[in-house]
Amino acid sequence: MPASHPVTRPRRLRTTAPLRAMVASVRLHPADLVLPLFVKEGIAEPQPVSSMPGVVQHTRDSLRKAAVEAVRAGVGGVILFGIPAAKDARGSAADDPAGIVQLALADLAAEVGGDTVLMADLCLDEYTDHGHCGLLTARGEVDNDATLHRYAAIAVAQARAGAQVVAPSGMMDGQVEAIRTALDSAGYQGVAICSYAAKYASAFYGPFRDAAECAPQFGDRAAYQQDPAAGLADAVREVELDVQQGADIIMVKPALAYLDVISAVAASVQLPVAAYQVSGEYAMVEAAAANGWIDRDRVIAETLTAIRRAGASIILTYWAAEVAAGLS
Repeated sequence: MPASHPVTRPRRLRTTAPLRAMVASVRLHPADLVLPLFVKEGIAEPQPVSSMPGVVQHTRDSLRKAAVEAVRAGVGGVILFGIPAAKDARGSAADDPAGIVQLALADLAAEVGGDTVLMADLCLDEYTDHGHCGLLTARGEVDNDATLHRYAAIAVAQARAGAQVVAPSGMMDGQVEAIRTALDSAGYQGVAICSYAAKYASAFYGPFRDAAECAPQFGDRAAYQQDPAAGLADAVREVELDVQQGADIIMVKPALAYLDVISAVAASVQLPVAAYQVSGEYAMVEAAAANGWIDRDRVIAETLTAIRRAGASIILTYWAAEVAAGLS
């Protein structure tokens, strides 16, 4: 082909790392990343999570230190999950002003609240003795409408403690409307809702359930979480309902196995789309890397780039602080 031919060879823009970086259309930024953190009541030292190397259940003190380090690395936010010392059928610790999450939220609000986005997971599975995401009927089924009242109370308690964003993850019908109404009525109109609008009944959650000590004591959560075999239209319908009810951010969970859902959701809404790179995704990479089967750093970067390329502008990942520090 003559040198003067007008067709550009794509390989010309791939010859060096700086050139590839210059023309890249998908970029990660530290502010895109949110770090999930676990805090457990009644422990004196951080407790490693065996199925998630590098992740721990924090004390209140170690949580503050981890949050400060993450903010210094440049992460966009942190999201808090709590493990109470005592659990009961209604998850009383979830909205107790003296509960571990409310105390930890207040700690973080004082420590880093002006420097990052402070998010709180809003659900009941970490707090109930049965491990389900809501109150149960006499038949052992999750009572959707009764659960909404609990979610509303938890949202207000978290906002009062310092949460800037509450993130309902229970997949109850009407949860966003109930939470928005409660927050507004309590004077917390400025607190945003990041709704887990498309959360799937996934096999990728196992290590998280070790970390949050929230495995169901019977049955599973398939009756209220999305079916992995459902079509994209089901996810978009769930998202549209949450948008109508007042969601400010839309979440898809898990991430890597649901890139098509992220893409479809991002194309359907004019809101920020978040994706949660969940514990199973994290654990698989760490385990494969520990065995020398993959290049850990490259795989982390590749998976996060894929999630960003699919359309997520916010990514929850257990590597957030590490990756943010490398990007800064």
